[in-house]
Amino acid sequence: MYLLRISENDGLDELDVCLELHVGNIPRYAILSHRWGPPSDEVTFQDLMTKNPTAKLKHGYKKLISCCAQALQYGLSYAWVDTCCIDKSSSAELSEAINSMYSWYKASYICFAYMEDVWFSTDVSLENSEFRKSA
Repeated sequence: MYLLRISENDGLDELDVCLELHVGNIPRYAILSHRWGPPSDEVTFQDLMTKNPTAKLKHGYKKLISCCAQALQYGLSYAWVDTCCIDKSSSAELSEAINSMYSWYKASYICFAYMEDVWFSTDVSLENSEFRKSA
């Protein structure tokens, strides 16, 4: 299982994120539930493995970094996001990930739901809230 290792970049106001392969002893991690955007907008496994500088310009980078920042707030140094933690160029890895996904969600320390169309200040208890109208 590939996980994002999250660390704060000393002196800068951004996070360092890199992929790490974990076999056997899996550390506590956050997991992200989200809706995929167009494939060209999502940060991929290849983007992170090759340290593609344009990955930070992709629309999906915001949700990746938001997940990582939340994980740090929960004292976690690892996160899993399907768009970039699965090597989709490998049919064997993709198949294993699809078959393991339920157990990965279940084993996570916490699951964050990223809802791009809902503002943080939304009162979810209101009948007409953006949260209740979200796709």
